[in-house]
Amino acid sequence: MGRRRGGDGRVVEQVQTGRADLVPDRDRAGAWTLLIDGAPQSHVDLTDPTHLEFEYVRRLAAAVDLIAPAGAPLRVLHLGAGALTLPRYVAATRPGSTQRVAEVDGALVELVRRVVPWPADPRLRVRVADAREVVAGSRDASYDVVIADVFAGARTPAHLTSVEFAAEVARVLRPTGWYLANVADGPPLRYARAQVATVRSVLPHAAVVGDAAVLRGRRYGNLVLLAGRTQPPVPELTRRAAGDWFPGRVVADADLDRFAGGAAVVRDADATDSTPPPPGLFSTGR
Repeated sequence: MGRRRGGDGRVVEQVQTGRADLVPDRDRAGAWTLLIDGAPQSHVDLTDPTHLEFEYVRRLAAAVDLIAPAGAPLRVLHLGAGALTLPRYVAATRPGSTQRVAEVDGALVELVRRVVPWPADPRLRVRVADAREVVAGSRDASYDVVIADVFAGARTPAHLTSVEFAAEVARVLRPTGWYLANVADGPPLRYARAQVATVRSVLPHAAVVGDAAVLRGRRYGNLVLLAGRTQPPVPELTRRAAGDWFPGRVVADADLDRFAGGAAVVRDADATDSTPPPPGLFSTGR
């Protein structure tokens, strides 16, 4: 499928990971939603990069806001590009930050570059490569933050779910650095619980932020996992989550122990892709 424009102004193109749709936001001039095979991947506002439409992205951004003094530049590694929502946000809120973005789908990167280009910034570089390979090739203690938001066919690939991968992430983080991950799961949350157990085995201080219904295993959705070597800013995260357009909860400490529920650490030998979304979840194409 070549590039084409729909009647609603959308741009449709076949990329390596599926059919990509870039759809203009009818409610916000200059804003677009990226979908891959009908699943929403990113929302970007070209005029206001601090506007974050997706709730899990707001939770990731809240964590980035709270882990260092406001405005202080950070070294950030983004695993998974989408439409570069968070790299644009970090560039706007923490000028001078050095950011590296890894995205395996080169055709998607070029589509985003043409239709919703990010501002020229020598400190922001996008590399077409596998996320784990980029982490493995990074220097020890070279990043303040590693953000993982990687999906192929609406599922996180197995090789990005294991303790071996988590150990590589821990290696490239500075001693006070943080790993942030978008974890999508549904009832009975086996994948999410295993990810908490796996990441905490190498980065022991952690918290999970999400919608109460998702945390209770009542529906499929996104959870944000925050992990590092020091205590996470739980009170501040709790306030930010509670004050969101769609209020969320923060699970930490003993509550997070109960959430993990004795789940086993995932290793490369037994890793699987993340839980697929329920059939029809994205059928509206929103």
